[in-house]
Amino acid sequence: MGTEGTYDSQREQGGQGADDADVRWLGRPYGSDAGAARVPRPTPPPPPMPPLPPRSPAEVFDVRHWLRAHRADAEPGLWRYGYRPRPAGASADVPTRALVVGALISIACGVFAWAVWSTDYIAVQRLPLKLFTPSEWWRGEPGQSARTATAVYNSLFAALLIYFCGRLGNWPALYRRLVLDRPQPGRALAGALTGLLAVWIVLGTNLLPFFYAIVHLLIPMSALRGDPETAAALGVAVNALVAGAVLWPFARTGGWLQVFRKPGPAAVVPLEAEPETGEDPAGWPQLRAAGQPGAADRLAAEVAGRRMNDVDCARVGHAWSRVESGALSPEVFVDGVMKQGAAACLHPSGERDLPARAATHDLLTAQVKLGVYAEHPRNPSARRGAGAALDPSVLGTSLLAVGPHGPDRTRRLVRPVVESLSLQALAGRAAVVVVSAEGVELSPDDSYDVVVKIGDASSVYDLDLYGGITDADEAAMLLSEAFTGDLPDVDSRRAAVTLGQLIGPFDAAHGRFPSLPELRELLDGGRQALDQLRGHLHPEEHRSYLREVDARERQLGTSADLSGVLADRIAFLDRPAFSAFFDTRGRSRPFSLRALEHPVRVRIVLPERSHPEASRILTRLVFAQFVSSVGARLDASLFAALVLDDAASAMTSDSVRAVQRLRQLNAGAVLAVRSLDDVGPHLHTALLGAVGCLMAFPGITTWEGKRFAEAWGKEWVETREVAQHTVFADQPFTRALHALRKLVTGKAVTTDAVTVRQVERERWSASELAYAVPAGHAVLSLTTVQGEHAPPLLVHLDG
Repeated sequence: MGTEGTYDSQREQGGQGADDADVRWLGRPYGSDAGAARVPRPTPPPPPMPPLPPRSPAEVFDVRHWLRAHRADAEPGLWRYGYRPRPAGASADVPTRALVVGALISIACGVFAWAVWSTDYIAVQRLPLKLFTPSEWWRGEPGQSARTATAVYNSLFAALLIYFCGRLGNWPALYRRLVLDRPQPGRALAGALTGLLAVWIVLGTNLLPFFYAIVHLLIPMSALRGDPETAAALGVAVNALVAGAVLWPFARTGGWLQVFRKPGPAAVVPLEAEPETGEDPAGWPQLRAAGQPGAADRLAAEVAGRRMNDVDCARVGHAWSRVESGALSPEVFVDGVMKQGAAACLHPSGERDLPARAATHDLLTAQVKLGVYAEHPRNPSARRGAGAALDPSVLGTSLLAVGPHGPDRTRRLVRPVVESLSLQALAGRAAVVVVSAEGVELSPDDSYDVVVKIGDASSVYDLDLYGGITDADEAAMLLSEAFTGDLPDVDSRRAAVTLGQLIGPFDAAHGRFPSLPELRELLDGGRQALDQLRGHLHPEEHRSYLREVDARERQLGTSADLSGVLADRIAFLDRPAFSAFFDTRGRSRPFSLRALEHPVRVRIVLPERSHPEASRILTRLVFAQFVSSVGARLDASLFAALVLDDAASAMTSDSVRAVQRLRQLNAGAVLAVRSLDDVGPHLHTALLGAVGCLMAFPGITTWEGKRFAEAWGKEWVETREVAQHTVFADQPFTRALHALRKLVTGKAVTTDAVTVRQVERERWSASELAYAVPAGHAVLSLTTVQGEHAPPLLVHLDG
């Protein structure tokens, strides 16, 4: 197989891969031909075993259970892995006080029933026992057999009584509310207390005869009446056995093992295997159904031998889907699987996992878990306690997250999303570009294929100033958006015309686009610089470009001349710290966003502290190049994502309009801003309407909350109004009772008049968003590219 771990040649991959194993497509250096459009980068041989990310020793990832786990067809934003919807009429809306009172009443009823049973008050209560046992057991003084049968009989009645009282008092709902819904370590502590209470009831009291029934069934009385040391040892063993059996369910549900594990993220913890059909997903039935049993057996052996991880399964499954769509040859796929096994269809980087993970991922559904939906009155009961997740179907409508800049927003949202997209890139299903300031704690640099550190002399890669564009007018539009998009008094279209009058003639004269110093000199050099440019143009061959230069010369010094403004903006990037960057002469390794046809992982680091204005310009430039590149892709099968850790400077009128177009191009953007005030006030309404997903973190102001409340709209809710009316008694005795009650309580006797009606109310008010969102939570609303909506719900991000 001549592809060395890639899917196939670029012709068969449809733009997703590499022609050779030892080269990678990273952009087109200016002044080079098409054959030099690839920057050499050696690819290491595939490792014999997948490099699993750090996980705690107790949390060994079992691919077979992960493949077989149940995944529900849930609504947008629900974590599908192992999701089980709550049954209709669940007690989530029942107050905790009512659950406790109901449990206490059922316990009181059970104690009373057991007291009546244990005193043999009912004459016929022993009749079923005597009917199914020999009659000689009950003649005279009851022997050992009769006492054992009595203990077992009482145990059966006690078990039925506990089951009936548990159903009557709704004990499972109370246990779920007080134990299962608590975060760790409170959940483990509550489970331990409940388990110890159960052990005390079984072993430490005479209320229930379970202990004696077990002793009579397992240990002969001769052993208990013999050697005292032997009897004591047997008693301790039976006590330990019974206590362990009682504590086991509480340990499982309380998650005691999780408390003692080392803290650390991991992939999803495998649930119990529950194949819904007769086919085992770990046996790759889709390959067998297509007549490829050899490849299916090889992959099943890799899974059974734990030589595959979740990224391998997702990558091979995606490659097979491309075979089914006709984008990849079946022979190439089968050949790669038979030769390389779990390393087949490898990512061009040769990597099979990330060095470390900080979030929980499910690559079969392409979801990343952000937390759980909180137990809050604004959340529907069916969603409370369920996982909250993001995937490309919702990220394709773009996500706007508003909240104070800091580690919480980055750790709880940006990094999980970046990790998820990077894992999907390794599986061949996505391409991701991350733009952040230096010092932001995202994934380590070796988690990316390309790391561009603007202003850092140690940076291996440069940023292509023109984004791989060969058309001068389009290049001028991108630069005008970057340099003047945030200036309200400057028309970016006029700025694009000004730049186009210089970039086009310069390209015709020199065969490349101008660098930043050359472009600044053309804008700021006056007629002398234009005369030099005119001297490099042929009078006949470049007649149209000469007209452009003449038009530029006529505008010099007029009120419509934007050359001074553009030159001043370019000066922010034409600094000594950036002298080795934005090269157009082919002397560096420029990265171009045209590489988004490939599953690349890119991080661009901006010098926000030392050059804040330059960072804002570069943010707009990258955003404009991203929109242009995803629109120019010939193969849009990959989901392309742009993640901006601080997107306020990128929000202009043109960029907001471009956000809505991304969902049609199988692309999306994650836009995190500190405050809506950082975005122009004239863009607030358009921005909130352009994105499909909104996320509000704690710390926003009331006027920002008002914008969110308007975007989320209102809903019909049922309200109850209670009016109290004083009761006037006619009878003397009733008046005396009312007077006595008023004397004791200090309040007059009243009756309640309840009015129930439907009213329209804001889903989340501005004051609630500003003051009622707890720390570690966020309000999240989602929209999929298919148009499905999830209302704004409160998410516990640490759940």
